[in-house]
Amino acid sequence: MAKKRSTLRTILRRAIAPAALLIVGVFFGGYAIFGPNGALAYGDIERQLTVKQRELAMLDKNRADLKNRVALLDPRHADPDMVEELALKNLGVVHKDDMIVPLTK
Repeated sequence: MAKKRSTLRTILRRAIAPAALLIVGVFFGGYAIFGPNGALAYGDIERQLTVKQRELAMLDKNRADLKNRVALLDPRHADPDMVEELALKNLGVVHKDDMIVPLTK
């Protein structure tokens, strides 16, 4: 009986390291497939990328519009229409039904 116990202990001691490695391997393998950055999340990541690219395009357009407005207000050569628009707005004489008609030069 003592020999059976020692044999069982020896088998268990030898099996601990491979079992631990197997558990760790299964964990990381499962994470690589099912995790937030895993293989199954690829479609969701592509969808998020598309949404972020649209947001970036919109922000780039807004930035270009703001850059244009800033350039129109440059003190060295300010655009008279832009100056008038801002002056009327800041003085509080613009009504919500006012319409700005751009004139081509």
